[in-house]
Amino acid sequence: MTRSFIADPHSRSRPNEVVVRHSSFDLDVDFANRRLSGTATLDLEHRTADATQLVLDTWRLDVTAVRSADGGDLSFEVGEHDPVLGSALTIEVGTADRVVVHYATSPEARAMQWLEPQQTASGKPFLFTQAQPILARTWIPCQDSPAVRVTYDARVRVPPELMALMSAENPVERSADGSYRFSMPQPVPSYLIALAVGDLEFRELGGRSGVYAEPSVVDGAAWEFADTEAMIEAAERLYGPYRWGRYDILVLPPSFPYGGMENPRLTFATPTILAGDRSLVTLIAHELAHSWSGNLVTNATWNDIWLNEGFTVYFETRIDEELYGGPYTDMLLRLGRQDLDRAVADEEPRDTWLELDLAGRDPDDGPTKIPYEKGSLFLRLIEATVGRERFDAFLRSYFDTFAFESMDTATFLAHLRTELLEPAGVSDEDLQLEAWVHGPGVPPNAPEFASDAFDRVDEQVAVLVDGGDVAALDTAGWVSQQWVHFVRALPVDSPPATLAAVDDAFGFSASGNIEIATAWLELAGESGYVFEQPAVDRALEDFLTRHGRALYIRRVYEKLAGTERGLARAREIYATARPSYHSVSQAVIDRVVGWP
Repeated sequence: MTRSFIADPHSRSRPNEVVVRHSSFDLDVDFANRRLSGTATLDLEHRTADATQLVLDTWRLDVTAVRSADGGDLSFEVGEHDPVLGSALTIEVGTADRVVVHYATSPEARAMQWLEPQQTASGKPFLFTQAQPILARTWIPCQDSPAVRVTYDARVRVPPELMALMSAENPVERSADGSYRFSMPQPVPSYLIALAVGDLEFRELGGRSGVYAEPSVVDGAAWEFADTEAMIEAAERLYGPYRWGRYDILVLPPSFPYGGMENPRLTFATPTILAGDRSLVTLIAHELAHSWSGNLVTNATWNDIWLNEGFTVYFETRIDEELYGGPYTDMLLRLGRQDLDRAVADEEPRDTWLELDLAGRDPDDGPTKIPYEKGSLFLRLIEATVGRERFDAFLRSYFDTFAFESMDTATFLAHLRTELLEPAGVSDEDLQLEAWVHGPGVPPNAPEFASDAFDRVDEQVAVLVDGGDVAALDTAGWVSQQWVHFVRALPVDSPPATLAAVDDAFGFSASGNIEIATAWLELAGESGYVFEQPAVDRALEDFLTRHGRALYIRRVYEKLAGTERGLARAREIYATARPSYHSVSQAVIDRVVGWP
């Protein structure tokens, strides 16, 4: 029996009537006018006998014609535009099983960022898309729900001096005429269809992995990501075979709004993880883990995003433990708990449930760290309750059973009870399951994580707070995570002389590690220290104008905006930085600083 699609509050499509099963794109990339134009050929399945309309999600697409497979014109209507959901494109398809949509994108398409030569390392223009959660509709006509999966192929024409890549089977060399063909034989939701165009080169990492980046970046990226093949092997040992063929990474320019995006076969990654010491490559473990949790088994709606992200954080730290050991992972778990506690304090109580309610809201406005860290912590609790061996067997079976399908919270919980908890003699009450999934905050039975490495940091912070000399602190051998913990542990009311001393000793303002730099600039902004030292203020402005990674710039802007003076400075910097940010980052920071 074919499963029905769950109602999605963020899609106007009606896949239970007519659903798209395959999409073929034929597109020209026009940098001068900042638009794509061409066709989308859609293969259809009629799921009810009387279904004669295909409904697609669009957002300011210029649809000029819709035709049947034999070239005949089909009647269509573009509905009223909603700023978040866009417009429903309703096509009278009759019994047709294929339609061709002729369209062009708008220069304001929110998924797409068009970069000028001065914004890239190569000095050449660049384009990338970022479709999660509901921005695919801004560049392709689609049923833009994570529950609807399609296979796809594409022909894309770009300027011949540039290379095109997609979340599909990709070239490793540039085409002489700028024409590229792509194929994605595994079905994926619309938010995982991705395109990038730029001056790119490829370096091999392993038998099924490699990295693309601009010429001046690619060799450093290849060095940074040397453990990629080992990560794939560790992931497979845990939860079964990697099912996407290749796992490649594309390093994007700094304006990319996320740390990474798990586009299948081609993870999009921020250059901010190129710290020069491989200290931030756990992000690659995270995006790789999405190849199982998210890409293989996908949240049915964005209310269920914890099924993507919570599972992936859990899986990521298991990969890290396999490669780098328990003490390393303990630090990550402690930092994650710090992030979770901060998010619980900052969010509305309803937004701290695992199963969210985002109806009537842009899902991009939902909570940031709750699905990730609370979801992961819940899985750690289950593991501790039933035992790792039993839990690993359950997860591997889960990925196999629901491969290339969607999953909602209610269905998952029913499966969890039947396949794991009841055979293990564990009740909902034993786990406080309802408190975790449908309750605010963090329940009291959450696992705790000790870290000897962080205990040593806390000892040195105590010495400093008691008036100790910075030069006498024992910091030998500290790694990135310990430095982040050190900065976070410094009191906000630390004397300016103390903050100046630690900055002089450890170079936080000049740090090339985005985790350390963010923690330091948060402290400088919240404490007002940024106004005590012109050099710190310059570092702050440089950070916020150079990076576009939404989570990190948001943290700094939020701390800065906590005072009237700081808010004025935040708005001053943002006025300069905003045009270089992706629309995702703009939307986030607009709210933080009250941008008109």
